[in-house]
Amino acid sequence: MRSDLIFGALTHVTNRYELCQLASKATRKLHKPNTRLQDTTNEVLERFRETVPMSTATAPAKDSAKVQERRAA
Repeated sequence: MRSDLIFGALTHVTNRYELCQLASKATRKLHKPNTRLQDTTNEVLERFRETVPMSTATAPAKDSAKVQERRAA
């Protein structure tokens, strides 16, 4: 069931709103024509359960913060 997939994905993403945003972006990128959108969403949630989806999303933000600190100093 999808609720099991969601609770599994919440082990890596604690904020439900952020999980919804990440899942919708990933579903749009991974969706293939002639397949059901529900199947793609389930596949994305299975991937989120196995890995940390935010590890790559937070890395560029840290780099940009460092650049801003250098300019101000």
